[in-house]
Amino acid sequence: MGIVAGLDSSPDFTRIVVCDTDTGAVLRQGYAPHPLESPDGGRPSDVDPQAWLLSLGEAAAGGLLEGVQAIGVSAQANAVIPLDAQGNTVRPAMTGGDKRAQVAAADLVDALGGREAWAQAVGCVPQAAHPVTKLRWLAKNEPDAAARTAMLMQAHDWLVWQLLGRPVRRTTDRGGASGTGYWSAATGAYRPELVELALGRQAMLPEVIGPSDAAGTTPEGLLISAGTVETMAAAFGLGLGLGDAVVSLGASGSVMAVHPEALYDPSGTITTLADATGMHLPVVTTLNAVRTLRGTAELLGLPDLETLSDLALKSTPGAHGLVLLPYLEGERTPALPHTAGTLAGLRRESMKPEHLARAAFEGMLCGLADALDVLRGRGVEVRRIFLLGPAAGLPAVQAAAPSLFGTQVVVPQPADYAAIGAARQAAWALGVSQGTLDPHVPPAWQGAVAQVLEPGEELAVGQAVRQQFVSVREQTHPGAFRP
Repeated sequence: MGIVAGLDSSPDFTRIVVCDTDTGAVLRQGYAPHPLESPDGGRPSDVDPQAWLLSLGEAAAGGLLEGVQAIGVSAQANAVIPLDAQGNTVRPAMTGGDKRAQVAAADLVDALGGREAWAQAVGCVPQAAHPVTKLRWLAKNEPDAAARTAMLMQAHDWLVWQLLGRPVRRTTDRGGASGTGYWSAATGAYRPELVELALGRQAMLPEVIGPSDAAGTTPEGLLISAGTVETMAAAFGLGLGLGDAVVSLGASGSVMAVHPEALYDPSGTITTLADATGMHLPVVTTLNAVRTLRGTAELLGLPDLETLSDLALKSTPGAHGLVLLPYLEGERTPALPHTAGTLAGLRRESMKPEHLARAAFEGMLCGLADALDVLRGRGVEVRRIFLLGPAAGLPAVQAAAPSLFGTQVVVPQPADYAAIGAARQAAWALGVSQGTLDPHVPPAWQGAVAQVLEPGEELAVGQAVRQQFVSVREQTHPGAFRP
């Protein structure tokens, strides 16, 4: 029996959990916000990575890590740090969905020969957030910085490297590499020519190590595991396995599922990522999820989503024939980038606030069910759905989701799943190094405490509501959705 730590460096804060290696029970935890105020008035998407180290030190204060044998690192996705030949930052890290890079994304898609060429090369089509796209922006807008860039790292790579004392060996993991736009989850190899296409020159890239491998050991004897990005760490912390999918309710939505192989999707609808266990995480995104609910609440003059949920529950499944296609910002799934939302089925009896509220919840969930169908249509097994995000706790979501998705829905209690996943990875690497764990079998930790919802007798009703949505979608946008 021992203890390990997992730290999650999110865009806004560092959170650390210290866990029992055998059970995963959280023994203690620390938290600190990043000091992100930019003294030089820099852009919000430009962040000095030293801020991450400062908050890490603050979160670990007071002896939090005393007795810890290994540490795992989870960090925000899509943050790329250009370094010079001496390992110093060339410029601040470029983080998040950087809108500056939207033109660069389109340039890159054209430069390689279109969306299908990218999907075949690395399993994803460049978006503004991808590191490869940010490199293109850097080459076009800051050529001096691009010329000095000799090495590329992501946030978790850089933090692991710092914790180890900046050794010659620099590492990353499959999960982080799969989101760069220059590593293929299907082949398990970098595509360095895509770095050159974007940056205008070659750059050193971290070694991709296995899920249970150690990145190294500190001079004090503390083992550091491979690390990964937040999405993969959270999936590992939740204990996802084959047959499990995650529906994430943010302003936009995403659906991902565990699958044994990488999926090639010439349309680019599916982004093929690698997970933190050696499996794959195909992802399908929608542009409209909770923003649909917020827009409806504003239209109805309601103060918050809880009030909207209460109102929706005064209606009945199917919202008296009212159907909302929630494509308020255009849509990615189906591919309708320039469309708008549609409200159909207006009759005198359906023109009541509670029916519009219900239609908003059903429209949002049916849009995500479409994304699920894309994965199911490619042979991805979905037996259980984890519903994440603050909106997952709304009664109207919980009432409709199981029957609309057609399967069991699990709503985990709020917890620091990314940090827990990082700690679980540390326990795995520690056990492998000690010869007590199989490098192919992660430690069996306690699963997430969760509310389990079954479709039950509502399944037939929910599937009828879903068919009502599909009919309106096909009438309004014939042939746009191809699962």
